[in-house]
Amino acid sequence: MQLNNRFLDDIAGIANGAAGTFSGIKGEIESMVKQRLERILADMNLISREEFNAVEIMASKARIEQEILQKRIDSLEAKLRNKKPNKKSSKIKPNK
Repeated sequence: MQLNNRFLDDIAGIANGAAGTFSGIKGEIESMVKQRLERILADMNLISREEFNAVEIMASKARIEQEILQKRIDSLEAKLRNKKPNKKSSKIKPNK
């Protein structure tokens, strides 16, 4: 009877040791995969999230400024269309 208990204790000890070993192996594999992915991403020249957000803000500001300038151009063009030509400027003859 005691032989069975000792045998079971030994099996349990081996199983615990194997579980610890597998846990260590799992950590090593995760570390290697993470390093490999980081190296691949670095080789791809991807930008960081912070850089992307900064460019997105710059593009948004540029779009707003472009819309403001477009409104000013439209307003100036409308004024030019509505402006009547001067009588003096139409009577001037070019020099020969």
